[in-house]
Amino acid sequence: MTTDQPALAPTLPAPRQVPPAEEVAPGGPDPAPRRGFLAKAFGITAVLSAAGSALGLLRDLLLARYFGANQGTDAFLVAWTVPETAAPLLIEDAMSFLMVPAFALALVLREERPDGPDPVRQLVRATLPGLLLALSALALGAAIGAPQLVDLLAPGLGDPGLAVSCTRITAITVLPFGVAGYLAAALRAHHCFTAPAGIYVAYNIGILAVMLSCQSFLGVRSAALGVAVGSVLMAALLVGPFLRRLNTVRAARSRRSRHALVLMPLALLPVAAFTLTRQSQVFVERYLGSALPPGTISHLNYAAKVSQLAMTAGILICTVTFPLVARALAAGDLTTARDRVEKDLGQAAAVVLLGTAFLMACAPSVVSLLFQRGAFGPQDTAATAAVIRVYSFGLPAQALIGVMIRPYFSLRPVVRRADEPGTDDGGRRLLDWYPVAAMLLGLAVTVSVGVLATPRFGALGLAAGNAAGITTTAALLLRGLVLRGIPLRLRLVLGGHGRLLAAAAGATVLGTGAAGLSADPLLSTVLGGLAVALAFAALGAGFGAREVRGPVLAAVRVLNPPTVADEGKLPHGH
Repeated sequence: MTTDQPALAPTLPAPRQVPPAEEVAPGGPDPAPRRGFLAKAFGITAVLSAAGSALGLLRDLLLARYFGANQGTDAFLVAWTVPETAAPLLIEDAMSFLMVPAFALALVLREERPDGPDPVRQLVRATLPGLLLALSALALGAAIGAPQLVDLLAPGLGDPGLAVSCTRITAITVLPFGVAGYLAAALRAHHCFTAPAGIYVAYNIGILAVMLSCQSFLGVRSAALGVAVGSVLMAALLVGPFLRRLNTVRAARSRRSRHALVLMPLALLPVAAFTLTRQSQVFVERYLGSALPPGTISHLNYAAKVSQLAMTAGILICTVTFPLVARALAAGDLTTARDRVEKDLGQAAAVVLLGTAFLMACAPSVVSLLFQRGAFGPQDTAATAAVIRVYSFGLPAQALIGVMIRPYFSLRPVVRRADEPGTDDGGRRLLDWYPVAAMLLGLAVTVSVGVLATPRFGALGLAAGNAAGITTTAALLLRGLVLRGIPLRLRLVLGGHGRLLAAAAGATVLGTGAAGLSADPLLSTVLGGLAVALAFAALGAGFGAREVRGPVLAAVRVLNPPTVADEGKLPHGH
């Protein structure tokens, strides 16, 4: 059943006639992606993101090996709250939500008016200088206010002086993170994914290089300095590709031509507020965890880093498809955008639920295999594995929020067409803040569960609050996306997710049994992982989950191709 479009739909962009790719003049700006573009872009993004995640995992392994889980690592992790907050705000979330749709609209206008002023250059001139000034001020403010910031985040910290020192170093990251996020959004909107996908490779290489060379005399401060160096490398990686893209397209257009876009700076507020509210879950953990035994914050951090690997794999899908959704919405094509969002929701859920089943089944062996060496002992392994299993309940919701929030904010980018009248009616302005309200309600659940459960369950209570809060937010956002004007077929979406969830539950049970057959961490992980993968594939295909059934049938055809006689029996086209 198709959900009816809500009453606010008239505020959406009207459909526009855009010339098909083959009619765009040679040398035109940005033709539509060729066949196979999504697969290639996803492959490049997945490989480089996996490399960045592997280096990030190595970074965490060295952090655990050199410094363990104690007051020193707790102090560093409190300081790491600055880049942890700046990264989603300035790289992947808020900056992407704002600037990918803005550049997408600029590119649509460029295609519609090939002989007019270049909207992309106009957008850069209107937004980049002010952004650099604001980022510089934020970085300076974070460095000056480090003592107050540490006291606010973790008042029960054992060594606040070390945390203040590390915070002042990590405050540098605000400026390069913002530049990297802006340039990455512009490149992705132009369907350039290689350099943006490599930024976390550069980031973690910088951290590892400084940590390896300086940990002996700087201690945990070497990790903070590495974060600052890595952030600079991120931005440096993108400057060249961005300038080449900007200078080779429409360079001859007049800079004094009338503007095709109008800046809407107030659109920044709900996006920034949502991202900061979402990141507040980390603040809650740091605050409540600082009153627990030393090492608790570190256990939560290591568990979160391992758990997020599964979520990151699912988010990669919408990272590639987001520019396509943004362009469809900029052109007023709601049907194409809806179909793409529904497909992204299903594919992200399948990937994340598979990873969730693996983590729940194999958490002890995975943590032992990765971290248990040096200063990280068996007790740390048991505590971290237990937190991972509780965290995992919230991973599907984390991934779905990442998919849904992108098209939600794309319907109100930071710019609009100059020839369109403003549509800032009260109802639309109110809906701009719907994700913030949903996140605040989820955060209230997180705080309530955390406060009630932490005295008895410690870190597990904090992880449970995180999972309960983010799941509440995801349910609210699913409804909010329909209210925003994207007519999702909720029965179809929820039915598909139910089948995937049932497959993941069965795979978890079977994987846990297989992982328990061996006490060796490596063999236990391999046995549990194979059992989870096979069970998820079989159960998902059996339950009719299209995100699983399609790949399974494709794999069967590859392993057992039909004969000529069999092909003659198949209906035409199969």
